[in-house]
Amino acid sequence: MTHTSASAFLSPLLLAGALLAPVVHAQNPGLTTEVVARGLQNPWAVAFIGEGRMLVTERPGRMRIIGADGRLGEPLKNVPEVDAVGQGGLLDLVADRDFARNRTLHFCFSEPGLGGNSTALASAKLSADNGSLEGVKVIFSQKPKFASRLHFGCRIAQAPDGNLFLTLGDRFQRMADAQTLDNHHGKVVRVRPDGSAPPDNPFVGRSGALPEIWSYGHRNMQGATIGPDGKLWTTEHGPQGGDELNVAAAGKNYGWPVITYGENYGGGKIGEGITSKAGLEQPLKYWVPSIATSGMAFVNSERYGKEWKGSLLVGSLKFQHVVRLVMNGERVVREEKVLPDLAQRVRDVREGPDGFIYLLTDDRDGQLLRLKPRG
Repeated sequence: MTHTSASAFLSPLLLAGALLAPVVHAQNPGLTTEVVARGLQNPWAVAFIGEGRMLVTERPGRMRIIGADGRLGEPLKNVPEVDAVGQGGLLDLVADRDFARNRTLHFCFSEPGLGGNSTALASAKLSADNGSLEGVKVIFSQKPKFASRLHFGCRIAQAPDGNLFLTLGDRFQRMADAQTLDNHHGKVVRVRPDGSAPPDNPFVGRSGALPEIWSYGHRNMQGATIGPDGKLWTTEHGPQGGDELNVAAAGKNYGWPVITYGENYGGGKIGEGITSKAGLEQPLKYWVPSIATSGMAFVNSERYGKEWKGSLLVGSLKFQHVVRLVMNGERVVREEKVLPDLAQRVRDVREGPDGFIYLLTDDRDGQLLRLKPRG
């Protein structure tokens, strides 16, 4: 993505054409899914913690280890209280890049408090017996808190330098906040592992701006990953239409709710009903109708052949499949629907240390699936 606003010199019609890629309705006869574990209540995220084991969050407020044999462990002790209402609860989780040495986990959740709730980011160590969290510390809390059941965002991506990106929803009723820098609604924030703002964050030292903010003008980002290029890639829920894929760059404004390719629920324009404006970033891709984007991962291994390597996989909650985006740099060349007959809401997509892709399905009896080539 070229982070100069394309809208400054391209017409909306040309922009729309540039952002639409051919869609292939592939049945993928060479792929199958293997159930690794089942019986998870609305699982949200999976992290890999070595020796074939995985740690999974369940939205009501539980973390469980899944053994290499697929056996589901008892809930970990000392998980903080979460406000599991609506879209809220215990949400994303990543193992620290140096987990093998420091046993540190980073996770985010809807935090109850005075004035309502907000998205919080915490760190803790996994105990030596794998039964509890130790030294739990909330290192960042979205401000202000607001009484809402919607739009928590809450995806974490750890950069190669160890800093943490966290996506934050606009809280729905507070969508106008996404355009101002005195709050954390509709933002990506970037913090050090201790929660402090890195001095090279784009708004450090600016009067009236919160120093943790990395980018703004977002709606509800529930997908985030560090790409092979080292950049932060995100997916974002639009309203009725207008889900987006972006590379979130420092200091950039991604337009919500001033510009959008979606419309109000039930119909009707949002704001002026425009899709571009000078100074506001265009998405790499948008979806109309919405697919309800979720977790995302780049394919770095050759488990699925050379054709798949470098592809970006994005989960769809609404259509219950996975989208494979064939990329040429930051340009989407082709879109392919993977597992169109899965018939399960895909909540998370991760590539494991073994090179396989893992999916979490969002259900009261959710599953952890491994995507495998046939034969």
